[in-house]
Amino acid sequence: MSGFNHKKYRPVAPIKIANRTWPDQVITQAPNWCSVDLRDGNQALIEPMSVSQKQMLFALLVKVGFKEIEVGFPAASQPDFDFVRWLIEEDQVPEDVTLQVLTQARPELIERTFESLKGARRAVVHVYNSTSTVQREQVFKLDKQGIIDIAVSGASKVKALAEQHPETEWVYQYSPESFTGTELDFAVEVVNAVTEVWQPTAEKPAIINLPATVEMATPNVFADQIEWFCNHVKRRDAIIVSVHTHNDRGCGVAAAELAVMAGAQRVEGTMLGNGERTGNMDIVTMAMNLYSQGIDPELYLADMDEIVRVVKTCTQLPVHPRHPYAGELVYTAFSGSHQDAIKKCLDLYDPEQPWEVAYLPIDPTDLGRSYQEVIRVNSQSGKGGIAYTLEQQYGVQLPRWLQIAFSGVVQRQAELNGGEVPAEAMWQLFNDVYIDHQAPVRLGAFELKRTTHDHVHAKLLVDDQTIEISGDGHGVMDAFANALQSRYGFQINIQEYSEHALKEGSDADAVSYLQVNIEGQHYYGVAIHEDIVTASLNAILSATNQFMVEKQQAVA
Repeated sequence: MSGFNHKKYRPVAPIKIANRTWPDQVITQAPNWCSVDLRDGNQALIEPMSVSQKQMLFALLVKVGFKEIEVGFPAASQPDFDFVRWLIEEDQVPEDVTLQVLTQARPELIERTFESLKGARRAVVHVYNSTSTVQREQVFKLDKQGIIDIAVSGASKVKALAEQHPETEWVYQYSPESFTGTELDFAVEVVNAVTEVWQPTAEKPAIINLPATVEMATPNVFADQIEWFCNHVKRRDAIIVSVHTHNDRGCGVAAAELAVMAGAQRVEGTMLGNGERTGNMDIVTMAMNLYSQGIDPELYLADMDEIVRVVKTCTQLPVHPRHPYAGELVYTAFSGSHQDAIKKCLDLYDPEQPWEVAYLPIDPTDLGRSYQEVIRVNSQSGKGGIAYTLEQQYGVQLPRWLQIAFSGVVQRQAELNGGEVPAEAMWQLFNDVYIDHQAPVRLGAFELKRTTHDHVHAKLLVDDQTIEISGDGHGVMDAFANALQSRYGFQINIQEYSEHALKEGSDADAVSYLQVNIEGQHYYGVAIHEDIVTASLNAILSATNQFMVEKQQAVA
């Protein structure tokens, strides 16, 4: 018998709310954003971030413009505790940025949390306990009063410890975890009990965060829950209503947008949506949705390639090529009719007028991208056919982004020769374009040191001379790119990377593929070697040599 049985699930009951107002509201400004990448995002990773990766991601979040950043659960993790201490003791937190830390409503955890924040200029202490019917009855086996007692005890402990440390500007935040599974009147009752302890004011408000810990219903139901809560909670003018949506139903962004229409003032989420199960609400997508409507998202997302690169490096997770705004294929047209419509619109576009181009909801150049036409060789399967041929004949497994680039090269060759490109010619072309670039610079011996950062010391062979370079970075390739930058003065940003063995066995050669951005232009490098690190560094040099040769030719 099939286990696929819809009858074991119950629909979520609609909210009885008279004269709801949120459907008539229009979002006209960005909410207060809070990134939870370093906590909620980090706990969802197969391999949690290293200290170096946390530092790298924190720097990106500050650069993008987040003013509130949840940096960890210091009472539950020594690495989180140490990271909070590093941020404070090394003066890494800008004046306009507030740290947020998470803790359960347990006295010993709250005490440890305040220890981690000693010396902070301003901090949000985010305390929570679960309030849902399922958690109460099946996990904690407590009645409603028992749950209220936990919340009040936690709130009282937070207030008492904050008063002992007046040198820090404290902001209180409470979450009735699993809000979407909690009876609305009980959620209000718990929150009222907490704010009774904290006594927030309009001048010094508390944050009440309402999490869709599990997304349970359609976004309109969540909006109804938020509006009902805002209409019934006490001290509404003294609290900032925040939402923290998840993506279990694939509607995390939509739920957050409707929640803002329903009265929420603050949104928690992660960059590109990393999080437990199907992920957290993607702040990049929601912010860019506002941007596409002519609203300042109050986040600087102009260098999308860097955002994707850093998030991928820190999370070790891929970004889907069709991911809204950030995916590598979202500004690429394969269809001839789409290409024709886009080209005609671009030819007519007046930069002084509002953007209105078929199939492109925003101007890709706003994000540091460009519109690409990809012509597939010999019909729709051309790009896949090229990749399949090279894999079958030569063992290389081209990543999608290199398939796209190389398909254009093969297409031009086919048009030049007036016919098909056989496998041998295709492989030679691949070598000529991406691999055989060993001048003006070749790699000699190199040494690696791995501490908090990776350090590379390498010898480069330039004509008949040996040049030594050194660099640090987040990973070997980043360190090598920084070393080249220090020597030659141009910036090298690694945008994409892929690697694999050419065959099975310990003696197999490895192949590395890289896409780099050098002074605003994309270059692709490929290298094959028995050592994967050597292959990776040679791939960087292959791309760099292409740039250097172009620069020399331009001067000549």
